[in-house]
Amino acid sequence: MPLRVHNTLTRTLEPFESLRPGEVRMYACGVTVYDLCHIGHARSTLVFDVIRRYLEYAGYRVLMVRNFTDVDDKIIARARERGVAWDALAQEFIAAFYADMDALGVRRADVEPKATDHIPEMVAIIARLVDRGLAYAMDGDVYFAVRDFPGYGKLSHRSPDDLHSGARIEVDERKHDPLDFALWKASRPGEPVWESPWGPGRPGWHIECSAMAAKYLGDSFDIHAGGEDLIFPHHENEIAQSEGASGVPLARYWLHNGFVTVGGEKMAKSVGNFVTIRDALKRFPADALKLLLLSTNYRGPLDYTESAMTEKVKALQGLQEFLRGVEILRAEAGRSPRPAGISAGRPTDHPAELAFRAAMDDDFNTARATGVLFDLVRDGNRLLQEARQSSPPSSATVAALEETAGLLRRLGSILALSLTEAAVDMSSATAVGFTRPVEAAAEDLRRLVAAEPPYRDDLRAQLTDVVRELLALREAARKRRAWAEADEIRQTLTASGIRVDDTRTACHATSEFSQERGLPAVSVSLVKE
Repeated sequence: MPLRVHNTLTRTLEPFESLRPGEVRMYACGVTVYDLCHIGHARSTLVFDVIRRYLEYAGYRVLMVRNFTDVDDKIIARARERGVAWDALAQEFIAAFYADMDALGVRRADVEPKATDHIPEMVAIIARLVDRGLAYAMDGDVYFAVRDFPGYGKLSHRSPDDLHSGARIEVDERKHDPLDFALWKASRPGEPVWESPWGPGRPGWHIECSAMAAKYLGDSFDIHAGGEDLIFPHHENEIAQSEGASGVPLARYWLHNGFVTVGGEKMAKSVGNFVTIRDALKRFPADALKLLLLSTNYRGPLDYTESAMTEKVKALQGLQEFLRGVEILRAEAGRSPRPAGISAGRPTDHPAELAFRAAMDDDFNTARATGVLFDLVRDGNRLLQEARQSSPPSSATVAALEETAGLLRRLGSILALSLTEAAVDMSSATAVGFTRPVEAAAEDLRRLVAAEPPYRDDLRAQLTDVVRELLALREAARKRRAWAEADEIRQTLTASGIRVDDTRTACHATSEFSQERGLPAVSVSLVKE
C-alpha cells in the first residue's frame, strides 16, 4: 500500500506524491521562545521528526525547515517582566529548546531560521501584497485585506462570514474588516524596531513563516506541519499571504497534530496546567515519554497522566530487557559485541518490517507501529527462552535473535527511540582489576545509589564501574569457594537495587531502581573464564 496522509486542506486521506521525485521539502512551525517547552511542544516536534525519519527510510531526500519566533508580543512582555532585553530572553529560550530536544532525542531540522534574521524577506512580501491590492497601509501599520483574497478560509473550512476575531487576532477599529490581520506593526515605545517603506516597526506574527518558507523551500513545497491550534488563524493567514504574493499553492499537504491534554483540558502555558519537558525527563526516561507521545494517532488528542507514563516505563523496560538478553546471549556464545550505533539498513521483507511499513504508510500510524515492536519482542522472548534452555544455544538461534534485536533497534530508531539504556557492559571476569576491599566498594555503591537529583552526568558510568568491581570481587570469592563472602556481596547489590543472575558462563547484574528515584539504568555482565 502506498503512503497515504491526511491532508487538513481537503480533510481526506490522500496518496503521498512529492512535487519533485525522490525529494520532500517540509516546513514545521516552531516555538515562540518566551518560556520553557512543555509536553505539547514535545509531541509536535517529535511527531514531525518521526514523519521526517520515515520519509527518509522510504527513500526520500528530506529538507526540513523549522523556525523560531524570536520577536513577538509575548516575548516583549516577558522580557519587561524580567527586566531583560527582549533578544537576550529569546536567545535564552532558544538555547533551552535545544537542550530539551537534545535530551528528548529529537533531531534538529536541516534549517532552523530565526524570524529576526529575515526582516528584509518579510518586507519584500508585504510590499508585493500592497502592490497587488491585497494589503493596505494605515498610520505605519500594514494589514492584509482578507476579503480581497479569494478562498480565504479554505484550510479551516470556514467562510469569512463565519469567522470571528479570536486568539492572536488584533481588534483594531481602523481595519477595513475585523478579520484583516497585521503584516507590519508601527513602532511603539520600548519595542524592537526595523526600517520599512511604511516607517519603523516590526513584523506581524504570520508573515515570518511565509518569508522563511519561501526562502528555504520555494513558493510551493510538499508538507506544511504544525499543531492543530495553528490551523486558524496562523496557517490560514500564511496561505493568504504566500499565495497572494506568489500566485501558486503554498503547500501540497497540510499536517496537524492534536493537543496534549491534562484531565481532558488542553495543556497550555496560559492555563497553567503544563508539564515542562525537563521536569518530565527528571522523572521518566526519554524513550518512555516518546512511547506515550506516539501511542495515539498524531491527529487526535493525547491525555498526559502519571499512570500512563508508568505504563510506558514498564513497556520500555520490556524492550530493553529483551535487547539486554540478546547481548548477554551473544557474549555467552562467544560472539563479538554488537557494533556501536544503529545502522540505518535497507528495508527488508521481514514480516514485522512489512507490518511496520503498513502502519506508517497509513497516515503515519505510530500507535500500530509501536505495537509491531512489542509483537516483535514477544516473539523474540520466546526464542530467547528456548536459547537459554539449550546448552549451548545453536548458532542459528543466536543469529535469529541477533536479527530480531537489530530489527527492533532499526525500526525503533525511525520512531526516534534510542533504546540506549538497553546497552550491556560486557567484561571478562579475569580482566577486571580491583585493588580495594569489598567494604570500600560496597560503601561506594551505597553512596552513589543514595545520590539526590540533579544527578551528575557521569553517574551511570560510576555506577557501572562499581557494580562491575563488585561482580568481579564476587566471582573471585566464588573461585576461592568463599561462599559466605560471595553471598554477602550479592546481598549488598540486591539491597542497593541491583538484581544478580548467574548462568553457566556468565553473571549478570541489572538495576531495578524505583521509578521515583530516576537513577540511570545499569546493566553489567561478566563472562566467566
